[in-house]
Amino acid sequence: MKTLLLSVCLAALTTSAFAADALAPVDDTVVRQISGYGEIYGGGVWFDEFDDGDIWAYGGAVRINVPFAERWNAQGDLTVDAIDIEGTRLHSIGGVLHLNWRNPASYAVGGFAEVKTYGFSDGGPDQDIWDWKVGPEAQVYFGNVTLYGQAYYGGLEADGLPFDVDLMGIRGVARYFAQDNLRFDAELGFHRMNISQGGMELDFDVVALALQATYRFTDTPWSVFGRYQYENVSISEASDSLDLHKLTIGLRASFGSGTLLDEDRNGATMDTYRPNFVLPLVGG
Repeated sequence: MKTLLLSVCLAALTTSAFAADALAPVDDTVVRQISGYGEIYGGGVWFDEFDDGDIWAYGGAVRINVPFAERWNAQGDLTVDAIDIEGTRLHSIGGVLHLNWRNPASYAVGGFAEVKTYGFSDGGPDQDIWDWKVGPEAQVYFGNVTLYGQAYYGGLEADGLPFDVDLMGIRGVARYFAQDNLRFDAELGFHRMNISQGGMELDFDVVALALQATYRFTDTPWSVFGRYQYENVSISEASDSLDLHKLTIGLRASFGSGTLLDEDRNGATMDTYRPNFVLPLVGG
């Protein structure tokens, strides 16, 4: 499964990659319009430490950016992520609001708030599980490179939960545009879930690394992408850790933007961390 997915991903991304135009300069005087995109993906998740059969992963996102008051932007996200383990589905549904001030020729700075709910197709706990996160975020633009930093603090809530759960993390993303419609991403993040009760504490720590390539077909709204995300999950009271891998390919449809570079500098350019295993207790 892993080899097949990787082969399809590489083939899709390299077939027409060099047909795109050369990088065009960013025009910060253009009056921007509402823009955004919707995307879907599919793939798989696996552990290094054990193999309980295939774990399929799938989901998608819709992101819409609304510019207002000259350089101010409000972006709304809806994300859905799921994994399927022998017919049992674990899923999350998230909503995010980003607010930022942006000069598309230099930088963007703002903050975000996210709420996410979790559920099971069957056999899971019969209770509401959800979390929330808030934090600052900023981007800096250097020609064909975008640097993106984000931090957050939040909490996990569930009916009758007998302990407190705090969430915190930081992530950085570098985006390199080889051409206007060919983008490569590298991401590094650290995420912690702290569980405390009666003076006792337990930390779940996740180090996440991701690589992604995206190609948009010239003069069309359609893009294809492939993503690999690795996570190392450790527990403060345990000597061992878990290694999780997620490999996916996907399809995106954009509106209100002409190229991937235009979308990055003027459109729905913000996002949030989405763990490999979906659930908050494993991988985020």
